[in-house]
Amino acid sequence: MERRGLIARGASCASMAKMKVIEIAGGGLAGLSLGIALRERGVPVTVREASSYPRHRVCGEFINGVTEDTLKNLGIADIFHDALRHHSTRWWMGSKQILEAQLTRPALGMSRWEMDERLRIRFEDIGGRLITKDRVQPELREGLVWAAGRRLEKKSQLLGLKAHFEGVDLNGFLEMHIGVGAYVGLTPITPDGSKVNVCGLFKKGPRAKGVNPIVDVLRNCGLDTLSNRLEGARMDPVSLTGISGFQLGGQRVLDHFCSLGDSERMIPPFTGNGMSMAFESAECALPHLLNYCEGVETWGRVIEEVRASLDKKFQKRVRLALQLHRCLTHEVGRRVLSSAAVAGVLPFGWLHRKLS
Repeated sequence: MERRGLIARGASCASMAKMKVIEIAGGGLAGLSLGIALRERGVPVTVREASSYPRHRVCGEFINGVTEDTLKNLGIADIFHDALRHHSTRWWMGSKQILEAQLTRPALGMSRWEMDERLRIRFEDIGGRLITKDRVQPELREGLVWAAGRRLEKKSQLLGLKAHFEGVDLNGFLEMHIGVGAYVGLTPITPDGSKVNVCGLFKKGPRAKGVNPIVDVLRNCGLDTLSNRLEGARMDPVSLTGISGFQLGGQRVLDHFCSLGDSERMIPPFTGNGMSMAFESAECALPHLLNYCEGVETWGRVIEEVRASLDKKFQKRVRLALQLHRCLTHEVGRRVLSSAAVAGVLPFGWLHRKLS
């Protein structure tokens, strides 16, 4: 299915004709935001997306870390004019609250259903060419940016589940619940807090026979108090989404490809930084791709520069996040983190800055 928008603001047909074309495989946050930024600068862009819009995705539905400058540079800051601003968080270890803290920078809240649709509309409105239900096969050629998400890891035991619930009172906080080998985040996604996104990372196991798979898996990992709260709430069955077959950290990047977003590396989801990294990776790639489109740099050189830029931006952040993820999912690590948080010596502010 192909849809076209209008010619980009400030870009004449003559200037567009001089620009090399960019094709982006994957219309997620990295792909669409990069497409918008390039179109704003007069680059002809095609985005090919395997699915359609809008749709629910496994996602925490808040953006922790992205700056206003990054959003402005990508040309999408106004899309978030009415996004929720989350300022504080509470953490539980099992049924015990261990932490209440202020975020060092407000996190933006918006459902992925709404966010993806707004980005799609913006991209098409400024002349981007969007082709949906079109799964691109990896092909070595100039001008192809690979933002098609994670590669399948069949041996992975990780499972992600997400759904929207009504009737769960968070009192304006972001909540994190840590269980046995799992953790779950709760995020308000409406201004009045009436609708909450529940998204968790679990280990695969035998499926229970209950009606609600999220409630079932919470019980399996020792989060009985949270499962009871959600059992008394109303889940939107249409929003229930799951993913498996993925790994965290650096991905098996295709050789000689310009890879961005989740296809390049995945940060553990407890950070809430995954969507921010998608936007940041688009911003990292933007100047190098513009040089290619203007004939200043070769494609091979652009790939090298983008990879170096992404490593500089994300390597330390993701390494620290992986270390904390291992603590959160192992018994000894959980005890240490819980004791530090309860004693008031967990450097939450420092960690929040380093992980965002």
